[in-house]
Amino acid sequence: MFKFTSNEVRDLIIAFIFISLSFAIANAGRNPSAILAILPFVLIGVGTGFILHELGHKFVSMKYGYWAEFKLWPQGLIFALITSFFGFVFAAPGAVYTYANYMTDEINGKISIAGPIVNIILALIFLAIAVMVYPSAFYSETSALIFIACSIGYSINSFLATFNLLPIGNLDGSKVLRWNFGIWIVTIAIAAILTLASMTIGVENIVRIILGF
Repeated sequence: MFKFTSNEVRDLIIAFIFISLSFAIANAGRNPSAILAILPFVLIGVGTGFILHELGHKFVSMKYGYWAEFKLWPQGLIFALITSFFGFVFAAPGAVYTYANYMTDEINGKISIAGPIVNIILALIFLAIAVMVYPSAFYSETSALIFIACSIGYSINSFLATFNLLPIGNLDGSKVLRWNFGIWIVTIAIAAILTLASMTIGVENIVRIILGF
């Protein structure tokens, strides 16, 4: 059963707002009108991606009997906002802290990989929905809006998975790599392929390829 402190809820909301704004700026540039136009779609992608990523860590931690709590990293929020003006986001607004007297590398690795796996699954779900609504997006405004939201959701979640699996600093990738190199390489390869496809081919072209257009 999930248990949240009032401070944890506050920190999650603040991080969610800052990260959403950062991704909106990174995708829309410095044009206020463009930022406001894309922000609702980014909120969907970041809302599911960021929140469920952190809840993935929390759920697995609590499954092993540990107390886990998300805590904000103010410097990370500021850095995310600054980097967004250069077209990318260093997404490290905070982290779920697991409190344990002792933890094996295996358990730590499983807790750490939970977040990126959630993002990979979400990216694939968003892509699947995009594929389903694409044929009707040409004549239905609702389908077109859903397609846009899913395209952004796919891009953001695949990026979040890849970024967090990098084996640097205190990111999830470092802990997964310490636990199992094989699992780390397979997971980051999947995330990287999804991200590269988004950046190079583009989500619409991926969908068209899947549909055989």
